[in-house]
Amino acid sequence: MYQRTKYPKNFGGLTGQTYKEAKAIVLPVPYDKTSSYGKGADLGPKAVIDASPQIELYDREFDCEAYEKYGIFTLPQLPVSKLVPEKMLKTLEKKYSELVKDNKFVGVLGGEHSITPGVIPALKKKYPNLSILQWDAHGDLRDSYEGTKNSHACAMRRCYDHVDTIVQVGIRSICQDEAVYIKEKKIADNIYNPRRFGLDQATKVKSIKEIVSKLSKDVYITIDLDGFDPSILPATGTPEPGGLSWYDCLDLMKAVFENKNVVGFDVLELAPIKGFPASEFMAALLVYKLFNYKFLLK
Repeated sequence: MYQRTKYPKNFGGLTGQTYKEAKAIVLPVPYDKTSSYGKGADLGPKAVIDASPQIELYDREFDCEAYEKYGIFTLPQLPVSKLVPEKMLKTLEKKYSELVKDNKFVGVLGGEHSITPGVIPALKKKYPNLSILQWDAHGDLRDSYEGTKNSHACAMRRCYDHVDTIVQVGIRSICQDEAVYIKEKKIADNIYNPRRFGLDQATKVKSIKEIVSKLSKDVYITIDLDGFDPSILPATGTPEPGGLSWYDCLDLMKAVFENKNVVGFDVLELAPIKGFPASEFMAALLVYKLFNYKFLLK
């Protein structure tokens, strides 16, 4: 029987849960080794979990206490904060492989975006035609940055080492090297800046249909919180103006969950601002909505 506590170690303040019974797993990965501007993403997972007891677990969209339908279990933080990127990725891949083997649906809490390539190999083994939906301000398509190929700025480039299709939404910041790579790989059609995604409802609806059609049956979702406009979510290491809104995100995510088999997700790059809890509250609610979409939409 689930109960809530005010100061949890578990997402939502839920107690009485077991790993065996829960279908949804929260995996905190406090990693912030390659951030190139604002630091603090390693504090993000704890901040999200600490905020999560304040969200209402009754979901108006589904008219129920949604978590009761599937169960949420929160794992301890993965001990990677002091590791170099290569060892972090190997540690994460090993742990994530165990969760995939147990048929768990995992929501990873980061941590910087260099985390994402650590989960893809395990999913690719189970879902050979895996594709990725990325919500982000930045392309993250550099081959190397500040001396490492496993920087947060290289996350999607490393994911392209494993998958053929990545659809990128919210992108409004790329470097010249990334622009060259985009042309060489011929992936510009899969990149949606906020204007292309839609500043009006008709364009947004059209874009969402296009995005869904470009994804394969099995989809992994990676959400860098700087994809949102910093006016509504400022607590990120590299905020970029001109981002997308809460409902832009929900409309897109709902459509993907309705039409595809979403096999996991991550929510990354929260760098908490002391005394300003709105960002972690929003991140916590987003995590909950993604779990609810997975288990209650179909």
